[in-house]
Amino acid sequence: MFTMALSFFPACGPKPPVPVTQYTSLEPLALKDYPDFSDTLGKEGLERALQASLVYFNRIPDSRSFQFGPDVFDVVHLRQSVQRFLEFFATGPDTDALNRFIRDNYRVYGSRANMEKGVLFTGYYEPSMAASLVRDKDYQYPLFSVPDDLLTIDLAAFSDRFKGFSKLTARVDNHRVVPYYTRQEINGIKDFELRAKPLAWVKDRTDRFFLEIQGSGRLFLKQGGEMNVHYSTKNGHPYKAVGRYLIDQGEIAREDMSMQAIRRWIENNPSRQDALFNYNPSFVFFQQEQGGPFGSINVELTPLRSIATDRTLFPKGAVCFIQTKIPDPDTLEQPESWQSFSGFVMNQDTGGAIKGAGRCDLFYGNGRYAEFGAGHMKHPGNLFFLVLKP
Repeated sequence: MFTMALSFFPACGPKPPVPVTQYTSLEPLALKDYPDFSDTLGKEGLERALQASLVYFNRIPDSRSFQFGPDVFDVVHLRQSVQRFLEFFATGPDTDALNRFIRDNYRVYGSRANMEKGVLFTGYYEPSMAASLVRDKDYQYPLFSVPDDLLTIDLAAFSDRFKGFSKLTARVDNHRVVPYYTRQEINGIKDFELRAKPLAWVKDRTDRFFLEIQGSGRLFLKQGGEMNVHYSTKNGHPYKAVGRYLIDQGEIAREDMSMQAIRRWIENNPSRQDALFNYNPSFVFFQQEQGGPFGSINVELTPLRSIATDRTLFPKGAVCFIQTKIPDPDTLEQPESWQSFSGFVMNQDTGGAIKGAGRCDLFYGNGRYAEFGAGHMKHPGNLFFLVLKP
């Protein structure tokens, strides 16, 4: 009776939207629909980003295939696409020559979201903060490495019927496998550092929280020198955006939402910090890295040349082109104006909050403008992918 009752509801309302897949996330464009490939940054950073994607394509098997909407290309073709683009770019072409080169040699695919509401562009950056290798009165908040009792369970190893299922993150409790601890539970375990060795200790829990969201950061150590930390894994619980929570609770207006607005709210509401942080049950564990920050394809990211997209929909490492707006760097205290931005970028990262064909995260790098730009970036635009014509 229950199943039968459910079957009546679709007829009473609009049909649910068709889910976006790898096959429908990108649509090939006719030549007349190619965008104008004008690059705001000129040459800055692009060669480095192209070479990083080549590193990725050179270390994966030639048999690997990549989906561009309805079309499939192997890694050899993707490698040639990036190499050819790099070689031509090195000749120093002007915008007209670059447009002719792309029209003659590349297929261009547009995100399905371009034709709908547009792609929502946000930003992320590499935060930097003071830290200590040992806990003291000033440094009280640990950056944990992966806990010894954290298990990763691949159900597909047990049966073919579980192929395609996400891996589970768990722990053992009295001979039973159970979900790993939530953020609130981790923060409530006084001796958690016996399970997960702290890489370092930081002064401010809000800084630590935002470091988790960004996924990597640079630590200036009290003992001297620097340490780069990077996302290693998480506790397996879903990421919940605290910004959306504050909007839903009427604490911050949607149009005023930014990372800086969240920080101000936390500063003004110290007694409610725990509730806000614990709203997001996901907790990130870090590892020390040399260099970086690194994207999900394990190559160094390039400021304003690397993007993060949904890894289930878009081809990793590919050459892309974006059109959007970024905060004016001349208004660092409050973004009073936005400037048009277009340029070539490389799809080199992903993120827990970056889901669907209508989301793209632009990496800003580090420093004052990076924090400002990434914190305020929230603007629609267009996303395109390029690949050599067969």
